[in-house]
Amino acid sequence: MSRRTRSLQFAAAAAGTLLLVTGCNAAAKNTDTSDAGSGTAAKDAKSFTLVTPDPVGQNEFLKLAIEGVKTAAKAHSGTQKVYQSSDTASQQQNVQAAVDAAPDVIVLVGFEFADLVAQQAEAHPKQQFLMIDACTAKTFKNVSCAVFREHEGVYLAGAEAGLLSKSGKVGAVDVLDTPQFRRYSDPFAAGAKEVAPKTSASTRFVGGQSPFDDSARAKEQANSLLAKGTDQIMAAAAAGNYGVFEAAKAKGAFAYGVDVNQCPSAPGTVVDNVIKKTDVAVAEGIEQVLNGKAGQTVSYGLKEGGISLTGLEDGVDSSQCVIADHKDVLKKVEALRDRIVAGELTVDDPAAK
Repeated sequence: MSRRTRSLQFAAAAAGTLLLVTGCNAAAKNTDTSDAGSGTAAKDAKSFTLVTPDPVGQNEFLKLAIEGVKTAAKAHSGTQKVYQSSDTASQQQNVQAAVDAAPDVIVLVGFEFADLVAQQAEAHPKQQFLMIDACTAKTFKNVSCAVFREHEGVYLAGAEAGLLSKSGKVGAVDVLDTPQFRRYSDPFAAGAKEVAPKTSASTRFVGGQSPFDDSARAKEQANSLLAKGTDQIMAAAAAGNYGVFEAAKAKGAFAYGVDVNQCPSAPGTVVDNVIKKTDVAVAEGIEQVLNGKAGQTVSYGLKEGGISLTGLEDGVDSSQCVIADHKDVLKKVEALRDRIVAGELTVDDPAAK
């Protein structure tokens, strides 16, 4: 879940010049600024502004986006600014503030910004926008998009769950019951059933007033699955993932993280993670815009290396992930990955239905 998971993970240390605005808009009183630059920026330095749909907090997905703009700013001896939104009103205010500042590229994370970007792109044709994890319904020459095929990675995690489950029951705690977020639950069930056809699967949704940041509700949903014998749970509850991990640990069950390696937060409980390289998508997207290739949509999946599992990356032995002790399972999952990359196996996309 990406955010989107928005998931859950990131600590944002700052390289370059970073202005982090927390609140409704650029005039918010609660600000944190840091300057790690080495003097005045060069005349050809670039400026980048990131607008988030939610407060960053423990949201690893959003933290990765910050890392992406930091990378771009460093590469171009430039500056970066981050506007954190908290609701629909602040999203609108922050987008307007970003447009008023007229940076080289405005980066926006999430489907919430689709309509706003469409309006602003049409009104400001010279302003470049980069949308992450979503895109506008209409194509604009000044709107570039980076989207992910999360379902491919989730399918592989599901295969791990199917191979490791002792009860034959797997499940997922998902943020919302929408096609986009079902990319973190439906493929998990499909992957498990691919390797263990008799596996049963169930999904619970966090919902509520704060679905992306409600660890208590996420834990409740996880416990409802555990009570029915589920022993492998896909955690796609954004910042609520930690509640899922707590529930699984208490029952001796296992969970799967998202976006970055979450195994260190619950060693012995988190089996693996669906890695979503948002930082790469942001940095590469900005480069494409600056190189005159704006207005395109790039899809990142297993083939492009934008989606992966911690278990399939270098360093798995020191990852603190349970999957590191199951090399036999990883070999089978690698074979599934290779089939997907080669086009021999297609994973159904809930968001495409």
